[in-house]
Amino acid sequence: MRQTDRHKPERDTVSDINICKVGHTGRITFTRPKALNAMSYEMCIAIEDALDLWATDDAVKMLVIDAEGEKAFCAGGDIAELYNTGTQGDFAYGRKFWADEYRMNAKLFEFPKPVASFMQGFTMGGGVGVGCHGSHRVVGESSQIAMPECGIGLIPDVGGSLILAQAPGRMGEYLALTTARLNAADAIFVGFADYYVPQERWPDLIAALEATADWTLIDAAAIAPEPGPLQAQLDDINRHFAGERLVDVLTSLKLEDSEFTADALKKLSRTSPLAQGAALEIIHRVRTRSDIRFALDQEYRFTYRAMEHGDFLEGIRAQIIDKDRNPQWKHDLNALPQGAVTQMLLPLGADKLTFHKGE
Repeated sequence: MRQTDRHKPERDTVSDINICKVGHTGRITFTRPKALNAMSYEMCIAIEDALDLWATDDAVKMLVIDAEGEKAFCAGGDIAELYNTGTQGDFAYGRKFWADEYRMNAKLFEFPKPVASFMQGFTMGGGVGVGCHGSHRVVGESSQIAMPECGIGLIPDVGGSLILAQAPGRMGEYLALTTARLNAADAIFVGFADYYVPQERWPDLIAALEATADWTLIDAAAIAPEPGPLQAQLDDINRHFAGERLVDVLTSLKLEDSEFTADALKKLSRTSPLAQGAALEIIHRVRTRSDIRFALDQEYRFTYRAMEHGDFLEGIRAQIIDKDRNPQWKHDLNALPQGAVTQMLLPLGADKLTFHKGE
């Protein structure tokens, strides 16, 4: 992270993340590029603590969030400890991790000052929860944004269901179920980003924001990218992903023999049927609201149960631990009981997400 005597930053460094005040900005920088800036529990709490302090700090006029390295802004959450505790029958750690992370996501979404994020390379899962809830979300030529959770037996979370629900047409359903990646142009089209700025301009732009806190500089630096490949497929996506349940989507895809439907069916065959069905239901529910806390509440109903009753641990085993890419999901893609989806999304009663710090 660049520092100068002129700005005289006040540093508060936590392992793998740099949090400080520089000029008129509050600065958050992921600093573990060798791990693709995967976000740990400690990093999540450090971000929340900074948000709590800076929300009422008159010296902080806006936030700027970025990351070191070329490959990733933040490729997701650090799930090693989730897997280790879950396979030992300890589900409490994961439930607390998600509850605390979702509270941070809500605070970032609701932050009372401008928040600019600069997302190079991979921005996935937990990275979306930090980079894609701000007011000025910047992408560049290397940006690849995705919500790949269904591939590990989870649902798009960290408030991602709200972005998916508000995407054009049925793009949100398509992205959730297929885990497809978005380039910069498609990320802007779908609603995960706002501005395309060539990455060579980012350092100077960030320095100017630190010095002035003038967020209109981002508007001035942005250019219009060429339309992305997914935007051209919107008609196909709307036609086939408008179903109420997963079986409706599958039926529509199977009734048409095309390159698009073959590719979509192939992608759906790789991810958890239970997660797909629940993701579809959550997006439909969230579409009726614009409240991120409602979205996070729906997501938490699933993630709370994901290790004990879902496919999450098996998905992690197959994709991350053993890497055999052969998960044994609980349900067959073509025979997912709707009751199983309902069970994963029932209210949690006393265990519901409260957004209260310290619980």
